[in-house]
Amino acid sequence: MSIAPAVVRRIGAIAALQMRDADEHADEITAAILESAAVLSEDPSLSAEMHASTRANVRRFLSLQIAHPGQPPPPDIPPEALDLARSMVRRGVDLGVLSNSYRRGQNVAWQQWMETAVAVASTEELPELLSASSTLVFSFVDAVLGALIAQIEREREELLGGALARREQTLRLLLDGAPLEQHSASATLGYELGRMHTAFIVWGEPGHVTASELEKAATALALAAGMVRPLRFSASAASLWGWLGSDAELDVTPLRAAAETLTGTARSVTGATRRGTAGFRQSHDDAIATQRLLQSTPRGDRFTAYRDVEVITLLAGDQQRLREFVAETLGPLAAPGATAARLRETLRIYLQEGDNAAAAAARLNTHRNTVLHRVTRAQELLGQPLAPRRLAMSVALEAVHRLGLTT
Repeated sequence: MSIAPAVVRRIGAIAALQMRDADEHADEITAAILESAAVLSEDPSLSAEMHASTRANVRRFLSLQIAHPGQPPPPDIPPEALDLARSMVRRGVDLGVLSNSYRRGQNVAWQQWMETAVAVASTEELPELLSASSTLVFSFVDAVLGALIAQIEREREELLGGALARREQTLRLLLDGAPLEQHSASATLGYELGRMHTAFIVWGEPGHVTASELEKAATALALAAGMVRPLRFSASAASLWGWLGSDAELDVTPLRAAAETLTGTARSVTGATRRGTAGFRQSHDDAIATQRLLQSTPRGDRFTAYRDVEVITLLAGDQQRLREFVAETLGPLAAPGATAARLRETLRIYLQEGDNAAAAAARLNTHRNTVLHRVTRAQELLGQPLAPRRLAMSVALEAVHRLGLTT
């Protein structure tokens, strides 16, 4: 493809302009993809990996056009893109979803490029510029997608071959609610489904957390629960699913303590303990809901149980309404800053302890009078007594604590 030198320079200039806001461009592309692919948007780990993959692809294309404008990039696959495709295979997601996602992303990326080109190029050079640019963008997507699918097809047998394929297919069917015979499914999984189950998920930010960190975190949770071999499933490059079998309600206190001692960036959540095959699936749904709730707070607690945030998960489907609820309920207490945070945390613990200042002081490692002083100050800021809206107040305080929803 022969391109006029002036157009070549313009391509490099457009790439440089877009690189300034590369992450914002990638986020817009990702949002469009997730809007069109529910199977990706509903899974927190796949959603996070889609963000990482899109950002890697956008930055790779732009950086190459800055360095060598007008030249088609080599069809190398960014590691983040390969991780996403592998995760989709592990989950049994049809690769047609991957192809459609790339096409959807390509359309948004092309629209972004055209808008920049129209804003900076002269009328005379615009036709050749858009023609050359479209070839570069579409060829890049074709090359990466083609190489990606070919690579995944080569790895499919390794990833899903033999006994591993049967095990992971059984797991997917269980999570989809298929009516499997319990004894046979238990034998395939090597895990007794007739017991009680506490699902867990350990995960981290794609590209930052390592497989060894995930395995170490999963092992720590299992040992804390008194289990040597829990059921595990490598859900993606940045997440691991598991189940802890027990004969009674599992106490998550030792799991919380074990997670807090881990180094690295892996975080963990657990579902509620539930019985039987239906409980196996429901506990996992609990864990997924908890992970999705915490996905936007990367520096949150290292361990969260579903029961900790059960009410918030029911309210968090509409983040904007939840923010409005917090702002209206807490008023000045929802303000950012250390002072408001200290008052909120004291009031949260005080309400949890049934208005017992001594118990709250013990949890906060402070004096009873300090707790009472802070509670009084919080009520002054609220401008109303706690009793009439006690439930709403507790929920709003917990939402801020877990999700950081300050005003």
